Amino acid sequence: MQELKDRVAIISGGGSGIGRGSALAFARAGMKVLVADIAAERAEAVANEIRTAGGQAHSICCDVTQERDILALRDMALEQFGAIHLVMNNVAVLPSGKFQEVPLSEWQRAFEVNLLSCVRIIQILLPELQKSGEGHIVNTASTAGLYPYTADRLPYSSTKAALISLSECLSLDLRPQNIGITCLCPGPVRTNIIEQMKFHGAKPVFKTPELALLDPEDVGEMVVKAVRENTFLLLTHPQVQDILRRRADDPEKFLEQQILTVNNSV
Repeated sequence: MQELKDRVAIISGGGSGIGRGSALAFARAGMKVLVADIAAERAEAVANEIRTAGGQAHSICCDVTQERDILALRDMALEQFGAIHLVMNNVAVLPSGKFQEVPLSEWQRAFEVNLLSCVRIIQILLPELQKSGEGHIVNTASTAGLYPYTADRLPYSSTKAALISLSECLSLDLRPQNIGITCLCPGPVRTNIIEQMKFHGAKPVFKTPELALLDPEDVGEMVVKAVRENTFLLLTHPQVQDILRRRADDPEKFLEQQILTVNNSV
């Protein structure tokens, strides 16, 4: 979807972090933006930033685990802007703790928010993208879904790996329909994800891959570029490509090295 001016974007989790950075970047590209977030005041603050800069934006309070909220999201976009061209799924929770200490209920919550919300949103909004004749879906996954670098947030890593698979397989069906999919796999980014962390057992040291810490605004510009170029896998850190090559070349050796790295850092 190379032409973005006057097209309509919906961004869940758009009130902060990568969602906010992407909302602002899409607006700078000329898109009309509906900012959705469970924190209504944050969503409105981002929408107001866009309007103050001369763009078009509205906000809505949205719990992505609730079908009625997704239907309201769709209806508001159509009422305010008349169409939907781009959907960005950018909501996640992060239970943390050793495997045996994280209850099943937290696994269920992580899958509901991090994965099934994306399924729910795509199911409800896809017909509108199809009506538009072209469109794009951006799913925010994580490097945590690409390779293991910590063992204390398994529900998060598992849901992100599933989202990567969902995105890739969905491309087989949707790209021939002129609907692109970008799977964003960010490394460390300055966000407030720590607010969504729920600790079980002893609070661990928060580990991230040994990659540079990026600003959400820069990631937002990467997302816009990926949409225009119909890029599937968006890695915010190019060196991750080398890590994935090492993993593919020798999975056993790669895992052994990661085990040693993780345990030596404890």
